[in-house]
Amino acid sequence: MFAVDRRSFLGTSVRSLAAALAAGPQLLGHRSSAGTHDHPTTTSPDNLFLTWQRDPTTTMTVQWVGHNTSYAESVISFAPTTTAAWASVKPTVRPFPLTDLKLFRAELTGLTPGGEYRFQIGHNPTTYHFRTMPAKATDSLTFVSGGDCGVNPHTAAVNAIAARQDPWFAVIGGDIAYDNGTSAATMLGFLRNYHQHMVDSKGRLIPMLACIGNHEVVGGYNGLRSNAPFFFALFDGLFRDTSYATLDFGDYLSLVLLDTGHVSPIGGEQTDWLDKALRDRAGRPHVVVVNHVPAYPSYRPSDDTGSGNREHWVPLFERHEVDVVLEHHDHTFKRTHPMRGGHIDRDGIVYLGDGSWGQLRAPNSPESRPYLAASGQSYHVSLHRLEGEQRYHMALEESGRIVDVCTTHKRPRHRIPS
Repeated sequence: MFAVDRRSFLGTSVRSLAAALAAGPQLLGHRSSAGTHDHPTTTSPDNLFLTWQRDPTTTMTVQWVGHNTSYAESVISFAPTTTAAWASVKPTVRPFPLTDLKLFRAELTGLTPGGEYRFQIGHNPTTYHFRTMPAKATDSLTFVSGGDCGVNPHTAAVNAIAARQDPWFAVIGGDIAYDNGTSAATMLGFLRNYHQHMVDSKGRLIPMLACIGNHEVVGGYNGLRSNAPFFFALFDGLFRDTSYATLDFGDYLSLVLLDTGHVSPIGGEQTDWLDKALRDRAGRPHVVVVNHVPAYPSYRPSDDTGSGNREHWVPLFERHEVDVVLEHHDHTFKRTHPMRGGHIDRDGIVYLGDGSWGQLRAPNSPESRPYLAASGQSYHVSLHRLEGEQRYHMALEESGRIVDVCTTHKRPRHRIPS
């Protein structure tokens, strides 16, 4: 564990956070017209969120689910916050699976990297705000991650803690809502929670990225794309042809989002794709892998889950010098020692997670699992700060208490021969 300034990392005191939570979402930076969350329509949606399909520095995708309406009512107008140079775009409209609702999606393009923007939907006076990612990481940059969320008060509390850190974006590593591929209401409940709380202190919506988990899929594993209807309805802009993808942020960060056997097998095509994706990103300051089922579990037996990851992916992570792996599924907090070849190695890879944004179990201890550096039973979100080639990672409980702080950094090259 590194000695870092925890107070400046956290960005706010637990006392001020508690006061904001008690005062309601307005003090959490959410700026909306009265009644927006009481009457969900396409012009004042209560489940609107932002994500990316392509370049996060020059685009932003706006999405919501609602009843059908005319394009004139749902057209999106957007402009930089400092000018009146408004542009507009009409969203695409298509059915939202297993409902009579529609999914509205609009990709805003031609944006300025690191820019501040506002947008409105139709004639509704509500103004939403967001920022694009910078083209270069000249200053420190933070994002949050976690998984296994659901729809419950703990999820809402962790959302609020995450938003108070003013992250540039959030990445959820599977088991987003626990819809199991069958419950549209569950997914919509998650989106309402996210829309209400995941707004930063300046009123900006926090974009969401995700990878697939077992509770997005009917049957959990070895499913078809059609067995995860809500996940792909919402995120197929990024996962167009496969259930795994990469997203590159300028010249400084690459996220590699994987499928641990829920729709795509771990071995075979996905592993071949992963080998090339990592090889193509060699030398980037930050290459972060996100997947659901952990290679180094903290709760389940180590021979019960993650064996496919360890066989097919971990050697590639090590060969291509992945910087950190974000894992989930076990509903605990965990941090491994740096690992290489199945052993603790000071120049190895740290695996963080294990998915307790809104679900909880009691983990095994580091004494019983020697690869664990730390573990705990707490609802938590991980806050990541990128500074040059250094990465600081902080785990925060739903109360705001700091669970753990560590750092990862570029290591000497130890490539495994091809």
